[in-house]
Amino acid sequence: MITALHTLVYAEDTDAARAFFRDVLRLPHADTGGGWLIFKSGPSELGVHPSAWPEGRTEQSFDVSLCCDDLEATMAELTERGATFGDIADEQWGTVVPLDVPGAGQIMLYAPKYALPALADDEELRA
Repeated sequence: MITALHTLVYAEDTDAARAFFRDVLRLPHADTGGGWLIFKSGPSELGVHPSAWPEGRTEQSFDVSLCCDDLEATMAELTERGATFGDIADEQWGTVVPLDVPGAGQIMLYAPKYALPALADDEELRA
């Protein structure tokens, strides 16, 4: 039985990226030895998207995003802790902003315009 979704972030500077997730995002974590941190990332969900569509295509096989309920408030809180962001965009499915992860590039932060399946109980999803 599947018990969790384990996400990997590959970083050129693992110490900087781990410090970001620990100190800026303040994700709870376990040190599995030698400073190798595994972070609790909360409820998760998995979507399957096409790799090609009428407007273009992607070479990505996987993508990771962080969800929040109030984008502006979350950005303000994270900015106080040293986070930096790209430009906000309004998409059909949510309001999004690239979040800089030191040593690892960017990860998308977004406030969805749909009810997150990750936060629904199983009975709600079966309906």
